[in-house]
Amino acid sequence: MPIAPKPHSALLIVGHGSTENPDSSNPYFDHADEIRRRGLFAEVHCCFWKEEPSMREALYMIDSPDVYVVPDFISEGYFTQEVIPRELRLNGPSTSVEGKTLHYCLPVGVHPSMTGLILRRAREVAPEVDPSQATLVITGHGTGLNQNSTKAIRDQVDQIIASGAGYAHVTDAYMEEAPFIAEWDRLSATPTVIVVPFFIADGLHSYQDIPVLLGIETETGPAASQREVFRHNPHHLRDKTLYYSSAIGAERLIADVILDQVRDFDLAHRSAAAV
Repeated sequence: MPIAPKPHSALLIVGHGSTENPDSSNPYFDHADEIRRRGLFAEVHCCFWKEEPSMREALYMIDSPDVYVVPDFISEGYFTQEVIPRELRLNGPSTSVEGKTLHYCLPVGVHPSMTGLILRRAREVAPEVDPSQATLVITGHGTGLNQNSTKAIRDQVDQIIASGAGYAHVTDAYMEEAPFIAEWDRLSATPTVIVVPFFIADGLHSYQDIPVLLGIETETGPAASQREVFRHNPHHLRDKTLYYSSAIGAERLIADVILDQVRDFDLAHRSAAAV
């Protein structure tokens, strides 16, 4: 169900950003442009942890007294639970800061509607593949710093299995913790494997690091805008046929997930939310 227009509210999309990769912020601006085009909010802005405009500058860009803050992150973890609340001075679901009321929504990656986007991306990258003959691997970074960083991916695996999508096998895999994406062939009993990176942006990990771990590339390459790694599917490696998609966050329909999180915030905190 679409959200009602909020002509007196602003939307602030918060991303990580990067000082090393010029393409990392593109999806955030794309999502903002799509939502801005729909005319639902008085203002739509982006801010970042590692790029300009920074989170600490964000409120100075916004005129509206009511602001929905949506972390355009894959999971709940260090950034959504510590960095963003600290930088924006949030102390609960709704916080008054500098004369504005900020409503802090859940990150996009934990919303149930992400399951449909993952399946859509898998079908797009391998349209001729029979799911019953394929393994679907959802891959992320993985870290020992916060267990929630992998929970979102494990939840998606469970939801895809429960959805009846028909894949012979669905599993998670990570760059820095077991099960390791570098062992994708051992994780897959089928001859065909589809790997979908569970990242917001096609940056250092999905374009540069994971292709090396998969065996598609022999060494880390340049930034996304300078490469065509996703246009060369399928890859025949380790006696299997591998399809590798772009990051799920590059999907323009993430804009709908952002709006879903705003709607869900209102449903959960209606008495505190200005609509």
